[in-house]
Amino acid sequence: MELSFNIIKKNLKKDFSSLSIKKNIALLGDSPTQFFAQALKAYGFEKDIEYAIYDADIDQIDQQILDSSSELYAHNPECIILFESVYILKTKFYKSYSKDNFAEEYIARIKNYYEAIATVNVKTKILLLNFPELNDSVFGNYANKTTDSFLYQLRKINYMLMSLAMDNSNLFITDISSLYASKGYEYATARNLYINNGLVFSLDFSVLIAKTITDQVLAIHGKFNKCLILDLDNTTWGGIIGDDGIENIQIGELGIGKAFTELQKWAKQLKERGIILCICSKNTESIAKEPFEKHPDMELKLDDIAVFVANWENKVDNIKFIQQVLNIGFDSMVFLDDNPFERNMVREAIPEITVPELPEDPSLYLPYVESLNLFETASYSSLDKDRTTQYQVEAQRNVLQKSFANEDEFLESLEMHSIVEPFNKFNIPRVAQLTQRSNQFNLRTVRYTDEDAKLISENKEFKTFTFTLNDKYGEYGLIAMVILKELDTKNVFIENWLMSCRVLKRGMENFTLNCLVNSYKNTNFEYLVGEYIQTPKNNLVKDHYEKLGFTLDTDGLWKLNINSYLEKENYILKK
Repeated sequence: MELSFNIIKKNLKKDFSSLSIKKNIALLGDSPTQFFAQALKAYGFEKDIEYAIYDADIDQIDQQILDSSSELYAHNPECIILFESVYILKTKFYKSYSKDNFAEEYIARIKNYYEAIATVNVKTKILLLNFPELNDSVFGNYANKTTDSFLYQLRKINYMLMSLAMDNSNLFITDISSLYASKGYEYATARNLYINNGLVFSLDFSVLIAKTITDQVLAIHGKFNKCLILDLDNTTWGGIIGDDGIENIQIGELGIGKAFTELQKWAKQLKERGIILCICSKNTESIAKEPFEKHPDMELKLDDIAVFVANWENKVDNIKFIQQVLNIGFDSMVFLDDNPFERNMVREAIPEITVPELPEDPSLYLPYVESLNLFETASYSSLDKDRTTQYQVEAQRNVLQKSFANEDEFLESLEMHSIVEPFNKFNIPRVAQLTQRSNQFNLRTVRYTDEDAKLISENKEFKTFTFTLNDKYGEYGLIAMVILKELDTKNVFIENWLMSCRVLKRGMENFTLNCLVNSYKNTNFEYLVGEYIQTPKNNLVKDHYEKLGFTLDTDGLWKLNINSYLEKENYILKK
């Protein structure tokens, strides 16, 4: 939809009660934020989020953050959006700080805010808007050669903010500087609104910021895109491979072929970041694969593709097949196709999937999809790079499974083993990422950052477990985690139990429960206590505890007697 304030504000009159995601957020600014708050709430409606917003009075940042009894903390925000104006930074702080240490003193103030917020609530996320570049023309281009220029100090602050965010897992940067550069001064600002009302950005640009923040909030919440599905003819390359032949399709560095090559490079970078790439094309498979295998200008190779579907069936059915293979939600998938008919058919049949309305001109494909910020994330680890290989190997396992008469024989043949460890400095990043990404096999849907997981690992009230899974075909990596909390002298509460859906039907649930119970054998504890909190996505595990032999208590919790427990059969060896 068009990101216009006049259009989006109509959402404010709609019924928010049916929205499935509820978020308490706070907005702190040194300039007027009321229109920004409206844009946030209105855009949230588009993404199924009901924002409960505490919009602080102008220039109350210090008073709200540094006072633990303030209205800010009474609101109990999950996210605090901190917005400071580049104009006020220049006119107020640039005069009061030492020019020699201007950036350092500003960063010290932000650190102080971060620590104050963490003291009150260690789980609160801070979304900090960085600064658009403001060249005051005092030095002209010489501003790039002197530390006395405001432009130099501004760029230094933005760089130091990035470093600060890297060191603090609950601090996220909302990149206003890049948005400002891409849209331009005339779009991003309204000088008359600034002079008369103090509004730093135009109303339409405020909606774009609201979208960007919502992308981040959704990613932190665990809702983001994981898979890019590409059509081939006139999308991945120019021309029709079946008619034009491999030598005549348009890719490379000449003419319009460059546009398709750039799109392929973008897709490959996404794959290297951990996004799953798939192909869905109406083509004969052998002909469709030929450019990937033989064309010297193809950036994408078959090794980059997790699932390759090329046939003459309709694309809706083929995308449903891809979804079944990957076992992820349709709302985690993006489909790119140049054909309006195909796009509309997929949108109507699978409304959850994201289907961008590609421009008619292929030269605009890449700028357009980049502007949509389709693949926001709240975490990243080196393990993400192996995701495509993991799905390719899983396809081999699926083929093998069909050759066995029964499931037990198949599972035994896999020669599976698992390393079981508590949280540690090496696995904590993956633990945090697993909590943010896992939606289906997630009993209580509690999210953690690296810092959250680190604090839990250091807290003696908790006992933590991580589980890897390997078999003769390869490594799944860290695929499950459990946090236990001793409630009293008899009951151990399962604070969190989640698992990657990639290892469903491998017996991992039985193996995990065996490990949990064994850790409390020969102790005074009598019961494991579990809780299932239903969400729109975790119906998969609504019967989880019942299937494992827990009984439902009158308080709605599930209980398992530790002393009478008999180990459950599985084919996973503990290493």
